[in-house]
Amino acid sequence: MSKKETIKVFEDRKVRTLWDDEKEDWYFSIVDVVAVLTESPNPRKYWSVLKGRLKKEGSELTTNCSQLKMTASDGKKYKTDCADTEQLFRLIQSIPSPKAEPFKLWMAQVASERIDQIQDPELSIEQAMKDYKRLGYSDNWINQRLKSIEIRKELTDEWKKHGLEEGVQFAALTDIIYQTWAEGQP
Repeated sequence: MSKKETIKVFEDRKVRTLWDDEKEDWYFSIVDVVAVLTESPNPRKYWSVLKGRLKKEGSELTTNCSQLKMTASDGKKYKTDCADTEQLFRLIQSIPSPKAEPFKLWMAQVASERIDQIQDPELSIEQAMKDYKRLGYSDNWINQRLKSIEIRKELTDEWKKHGLEEGVQFAALTDIIYQTWAEGQP
């Protein structure tokens, strides 16, 4: 499974997500969603109790949810209960919350944006530019960053043609290029 981890924001609350290229679906951290919907001081405990209740009711939701590695607040990756879009909609129905409907609309928007980006990759580039801008980077820095990505892609294609293998060899060479580029930045 080729995955891309991102953080989405719903009403100023972070929700960790992974995009699965193969299945073309999002996976959402259940604990993060529970935190948003319930505003519980202990969303892990809330999820644990809810899992037990769902199992007693015969729901297969907890059995079918995935444990995927996601970056935690301490910067380390841990296995986290995750749900795909369909599972998450079912979970939301089990949590009494006035935020359920706005959250469903937000999820639909996130999924729609990603599907649009798959159809038109230029939208991904535009989104990256907006994100960099939001993070405070200058237009000059953003343009240089995008150019460096393009150049790196061309370079790695050449490395492949010459028999270098992805992984350690690519990482070492890419690291050298990035360090050289970063030294020239203000």
